[in-house]
Amino acid sequence: MIQMNNAIAIPIFKDNYIWLITAESNHVIIVDPGDERPVLNYLQDNPLIPVAIVVTHQCYDHVDGIMAILQQFDIPVYGPASEKIPGMTHRVKQDDLITIDGTYPLKVLDVPGHTAGHVAYYQPGPTGKLFCGDTLFGAGCGRLHTGLYDEMFHSLQKISALPDETLIYCAHEYTQANLKFAYHLEPNNKAIQARIKRTDAMCAQGKITIPLLLSNETSTNPFLRCHTPAIFSAAKCYAAENGLPAPSDPLSTFRTIRDWKNQF
Repeated sequence: MIQMNNAIAIPIFKDNYIWLITAESNHVIIVDPGDERPVLNYLQDNPLIPVAIVVTHQCYDHVDGIMAILQQFDIPVYGPASEKIPGMTHRVKQDDLITIDGTYPLKVLDVPGHTAGHVAYYQPGPTGKLFCGDTLFGAGCGRLHTGLYDEMFHSLQKISALPDETLIYCAHEYTQANLKFAYHLEPNNKAIQARIKRTDAMCAQGKITIPLLLSNETSTNPFLRCHTPAIFSAAKCYAAENGLPAPSDPLSTFRTIRDWKNQF
């Protein structure tokens, strides 16, 4: 288990993270518990008390541990209003403020795209924190399951409008693989070149690449850079080579490279 700026990462499955948001006391908020066992083991081994569960979306690897945790702890479950979340007691939507146990309030952001009702939780402060589930990843973004291209595009724009120093806590360790795609689109981007070196070194040492700094994402993540000439040009070439409609604006550029990433 790894503590990162008042958030503890609990690895599960192949590449997922459950996050525990810590407060000044020994209380924690559990984010997206897809498996109860590592959470309960960690709580047993450490003097921490869960006071709530917050959920970003309904995929199994984010919710399957909820009911088993509720068997041991009588705590509220916050989740997106339009999705089926086991044990949900509080349905949340854009701009709702959640204050639990005196922690910094969590502001709800609607960020559909990966799923139609996906939300994120933003914790303001000197360095803001965003728990974004599967919307944004290191140098990438989530696949579209039940959401739409324009929804995901606008959700990513919403995230990119947060302060540059925002720390992003996503739910999967995909950074190293995603940077290969980013480099393929922008081989001359020095920020991507430097990030690949840093990320490879971290992974070689067994370190996780999260949290992500938003300013690094806006300079290296192609899905946040659809307005740039380099990404537009790469998308246009890909479309021409594959007999696809040529992108004409940032949204159609996003659609092109999201589909491209699925095949990469």
